[in-house]
Amino acid sequence: MSETRKSAVLTAGHPAVLSRRSMLAGTAASLAFAGGALAQAAKKAAFLFPGSINDQSWNAQGYIGAERLKATGWEIAYTENVPAADMVEALRDYARREFQVVVGHTGRFLSAAQRIGEDFPKTLFVVGSGSGGSGQNVTSVDYNNTQFGYLMGVLAARMSKTGKVGSVNSLEGLPNVVAQVGGFRKGAKSVKPDIEVRVIYIKGMEDAAEAKEAALSLASGGTDFISGKLNAGQAGIIQAAKEKGIFCNGRSYGHTAIAPEAVLTNIVEKWGDMYVAAAQAGASAGGKYMLYGLDTPASTGAELSVATGKAFAPVVPAAVIAEIEDLKKKFASGELKVSVTREDARGGV
Repeated sequence: MSETRKSAVLTAGHPAVLSRRSMLAGTAASLAFAGGALAQAAKKAAFLFPGSINDQSWNAQGYIGAERLKATGWEIAYTENVPAADMVEALRDYARREFQVVVGHTGRFLSAAQRIGEDFPKTLFVVGSGSGGSGQNVTSVDYNNTQFGYLMGVLAARMSKTGKVGSVNSLEGLPNVVAQVGGFRKGAKSVKPDIEVRVIYIKGMEDAAEAKEAALSLASGGTDFISGKLNAGQAGIIQAAKEKGIFCNGRSYGHTAIAPEAVLTNIVEKWGDMYVAAAQAGASAGGKYMLYGLDTPASTGAELSVATGKAFAPVVPAAVIAEIEDLKKKFASGELKVSVTREDARGGV
């Protein structure tokens, strides 16, 4: 059974969790503000998450972005566990209540934002991991999945002893999934052309049990490094790697804590940087696709980090770290550019 959809407002203290009914019944002022004058002057942003903000993965990283924006003085409201069928209504609800910025934290919000964007010209709709801007007030922001997928592929190939690496993902064909999975395959083959790269797509981003089953099937075939781009499901990959004594990557320090001997690094996404930049840009960000990577000055959009102040686990050799750092410099300078196709991200070998 899916988790109950919850909404809340972040204030100076702890967020008060509200039922959907109470959110609809109350006015924006009664939920978030103390007085009319303050309400008119305050900047308001709402965040919509497809899963739980406690998933130690995608949704948790997006929630950090909400907290970062709150720290700059914005009033923040959020709703978690928003199913695809409710995305249009959820975006519309916050726009009607005059939130200046409404963030949908998954590329699946893009079509919903495009449907209602023209109805709310004073609201900026921001789609996290979206694939493009639209009209005057729908923008997408993302980190460069190709670059970080490529680096992970190089790490996987260098650390593999069997010559077999793999990746477990969902949402086959989604642009940012194609970018990261295709980058992973290209990165691995750039240093070991004969390495086997096997990709499995599962049904749900949130299903840790299904992800674990897929990862175990890879391990049974000799795969000794497993990557992936899942939400709560990422924990299934970590658990499988832990049980089989093989390597993997995570998406947060919480994943490192699950299996510190298995997680070599995490792709830690900097949604705080990206969402703050989009919100502060306001109307000027409308219609744009804002992509952050190792070659953008404002933010790299993500970083490789296994723990605070540490990029990789101790087991990763210094020579491999140096190779990856050199590749990062080449991405930053523009010397290295990687493009991927859907074929690069194909399921199977």
